[in-house]
Amino acid sequence: MLDFTLLEPSPQMLQKFNKHSKIYGITFLILGLLGIFFPILMSISSAIFFGWLLLFSGFLVATHTWQINKRDWLGWLKTILFSVTGAMIIINPLPGIIALGIIFAIYFIVDAFSNITLAFKIRPAKNWWIALLNGILSSGLAIIFLSAIKYPLQTIWLVGIMVGISLFFDGVMLLGLSNSMDNRD
Repeated sequence: MLDFTLLEPSPQMLQKFNKHSKIYGITFLILGLLGIFFPILMSISSAIFFGWLLLFSGFLVATHTWQINKRDWLGWLKTILFSVTGAMIIINPLPGIIALGIIFAIYFIVDAFSNITLAFKIRPAKNWWIALLNGILSSGLAIIFLSAIKYPLQTIWLVGIMVGISLFFDGVMLLGLSNSMDNRD
């Protein structure tokens, strides 16, 4: 977890934060809207992206095992697991989407905790409540994902729409915090 007390609010850092928060905030808003309006496409894209990450990780583990200890059977087993799982998700994303539903439930729990913590760390700042709201919304998304585990096929559209909503509100949070920087001068 980030220790926000280590960050010194220098004018250069605040200017970079303001600029980049606007850029990423707008990007997250657009991606979020795409996920909300095209949830199945967002779900499939997320699963395929995750599959490629696993496939690439398998390549990295293989390279590492080859360079360090060619006889390390656990390294080769991990290589096979990452590579086969990644390839299977790329070829057939549906099981990957269902697995992502469970992973996203965990993600939203962690996201909620970090945003609520951030909100209380910056609490005297203007618009601190946006980070708190983002944390509360992430808590709600985690609960929805956890309740959908009983119905795996709902996960097909749920992953896309919930990721879209999360990205949308992350964009709102970044733009709100950036806006408070503009009004600070």
